[in-house]
Amino acid sequence: MATRNDALKDRLSRYRKINIRVTGRKSGRTISIPVWFVIEDDKLYLLPVQGSDTQWYKNVLKKPSIRIDAGGAETEVKVVVVTDAKQVSSVVEKFRAKYGINDVKKYYSKFDVAVLAQMP
Repeated sequence: MATRNDALKDRLSRYRKINIRVTGRKSGRTISIPVWFVIEDDKLYLLPVQGSDTQWYKNVLKKPSIRIDAGGAETEVKVVVVTDAKQVSSVVEKFRAKYGINDVKKYYSKFDVAVLAQMP
């Protein structure tokens, strides 16, 4: 019998975009944002479009937990902020491989941080 996490992993393997929900660092409200992602093994990589200036990233610094929604399959995960230049560069390359160099260049303006979630 498939579990909820199996459904989520199946959708993550087929989707190009997911919604994440973060807690506002000032308001405390739940904020939903559509984002691109890369899944590799049980690791979910997120790349803030404006790097460390991205609002949802700043929220994650205060509360390192996000809710992932891939077409109705959801889970809450703890996240780790990646600031090491070599590791961030590796995540950027994963995004370029999935979405294409031109689209990553078009939508992303700063490559100084990434976010890593370990899938349950």
